[in-house]
Amino acid sequence: MNTQNTQDKEYSSQNKIRIRDVEINSKVISAPMAGITDYVLRKLIRKYSKDCLIVTEMISSEALVQQKESHIIHTDSDEKPVSFQISGHKPPLVAKSADILKDRATIIDINMGCPVNKVMKATDGCALMKSPQTAADLVKAVKDTVALPVTCKFRLGINQNLINFVEFAVKMQDAGADAVCVHARTRVQMYAGTADWKRVSALKGEIDIPYFINGDIVSEETAKQALEDSGADGVAIGRGLLGNPWLPAQIDYFLKTGEKLPAKSLSEKIADLKEHLDNEIAFRGELNGIKFFRKFYPYYIKGVRGASEYRGKLVTEENYGKIISLLDEILENEKAE
Repeated sequence: MNTQNTQDKEYSSQNKIRIRDVEINSKVISAPMAGITDYVLRKLIRKYSKDCLIVTEMISSEALVQQKESHIIHTDSDEKPVSFQISGHKPPLVAKSADILKDRATIIDINMGCPVNKVMKATDGCALMKSPQTAADLVKAVKDTVALPVTCKFRLGINQNLINFVEFAVKMQDAGADAVCVHARTRVQMYAGTADWKRVSALKGEIDIPYFINGDIVSEETAKQALEDSGADGVAIGRGLLGNPWLPAQIDYFLKTGEKLPAKSLSEKIADLKEHLDNEIAFRGELNGIKFFRKFYPYYIKGVRGASEYRGKLVTEENYGKIISLLDEILENEKAE
């Protein structure tokens, strides 16, 4: 047998993660982001990465149970492996949501880390870190309802005076969680400051289930450093995905081979932007799709000459043809440099 092939297989096997009976052939997760990781973006991520675990945007258990069906849970078989993230604080509702989603999902994830005020006031998201028993009851309720693996995503704690992620992780494991993901900031920090990857290393030896590190992972180098500092089994990529849907594939390739894929050219970025926009329009209708997509323009065109001026035009334009003309103009200006 070819020695290099043997080495490649051994290297690759080290980059598989088993979440109970589900084997993920990657150490990379695309993290859930409300209003961002919709069906369209997830499909674009999957276009480049066949192996990473993709997580949906947060789904309200109350809304899902009341409405039964929504565009937010749209998926197809090609998207798997996919984890559906549910938010809520009432075990029966969260369990019912899991039951509704069980045929679509590979894994069910429970949101215990969202820091925004309206979620906290509803005693969902990161508010659950102040009520570990309620959080544990959610895990137990879902485990009793569906046969899928169940995971949780949370933060270091509420603030510097309440850093309880280690005890919280242990309690979730005891309740039946099959893996956890830690955003290495407190709730008070929101997304400011620097993610404290090293602090998360305190989980090593305290839990037996896999754990993932999240926060400030925006490149191959930061992914590798986050793994080394935290001792985590894998990385979850959040805001680094914005305007960069190929990032999970780049990081996965780097972790498996030690080599980097070529950087994307501007023309390739604009091509992805157009595909992303076109698919949002197909999914939501032309005007709604164009308006929904406005949040993505700044990330796709970041760093180009005149980016601020183009951004101002793109985020207000509602005519599809004019949007495409602006994008083509960006390319032409860059070529003229």
